[in-house]
Amino acid sequence: MQDGGKRSVPLLRYYSFGFSQFVTGARKYRNMKSDNQSFSGDPPKAFILLGVSDRPWLELPLFVVLLLSYVLAVLGNVAIILASQLDPQLHSPMYTFLSHLSFLDLCYTTTTVPQMLVNMGSSQKTISYGGCTVQYAVFHWLGCTECILLAAMALDRYVAICEPLHYAVLMHRALCQQLVALAWLSGFGNSFVQVVLTVQLPFCGRQVLNNFFCEVPAMIKLSCADTAVNDATLAVLVAFFVLVPLALILLSYGFIARAVLRIQSSKGRHKAFGTCSSHLMVVSLFYLPAIYMYLQPPSSYSQEQGKFISLFYSIITPTLNPFIYTLRNKDVKGALRRLLARIWRLCGR
Repeated sequence: MQDGGKRSVPLLRYYSFGFSQFVTGARKYRNMKSDNQSFSGDPPKAFILLGVSDRPWLELPLFVVLLLSYVLAVLGNVAIILASQLDPQLHSPMYTFLSHLSFLDLCYTTTTVPQMLVNMGSSQKTISYGGCTVQYAVFHWLGCTECILLAAMALDRYVAICEPLHYAVLMHRALCQQLVALAWLSGFGNSFVQVVLTVQLPFCGRQVLNNFFCEVPAMIKLSCADTAVNDATLAVLVAFFVLVPLALILLSYGFIARAVLRIQSSKGRHKAFGTCSSHLMVVSLFYLPAIYMYLQPPSSYSQEQGKFISLFYSIITPTLNPFIYTLRNKDVKGALRRLLARIWRLCGR
């Protein structure tokens, strides 16, 4: 019995050692698994926006261009908003839509340009995860809203030229407010869906965005997961919120062109085309880059080309819009002159 007890002691030690090794290994495996899950699942604390970091010689000229463009965009759009609100001669549906377009462009540039200027002026070209999410949420909200607002402006021009006797009845104040509300709410709905899908994407430690700012296609490109659902959702939403308003704009201008060509006097035709040319230029500047960016799968588009196109419609287009409407519209030019005269009188007191 004593010999049996002596033999059992080493066996107990052996089994206890083996059990302790098993427990230790299980703990290590569990810790390693949790580390891997947090590495692949937890979002990064910040993203690095490359911009033109690979072309250092371009940073200073681009910084100057962006700063000047931003100042011009703010001044031009604020001037149109003030003129549309303060001048009684601009209290019509066309200028109600124009003031909202200017407010959109003002927000559009403010969403992205200040961050770009900060990054170009410093060695740390980062943006926090929360800041990035807010940036692409607001950016896509405003972009979709502008698509629908431009379609509403085309409808206004159609009624003004094709149904001039019924313009005041058809384009009443309540309808204009409803169209503006529809544009803002539709843009918010599109942005909400995109944000909900994008924030669920894992990045597996990837932090470098080859872009000037955060937007959904760049985030989808950066993800390490299967993005088929995101690609399909983005394609459907773009088809609805970009192509449908564009089709309505083209249809409206088709009817406008037919109505204008029936006008007998060349002066009347010139005046009719003049009221639409500014809007057509703005539509072209906004839609052509947007169609190139969003009508191809985000997983296959060229980020090098895409980031410069994004730069174009995020700063160049909002900067040019006030000048396009001012230089080609006598009513706006007159309202701005009266606004400047009023400001001058106030400053002179």
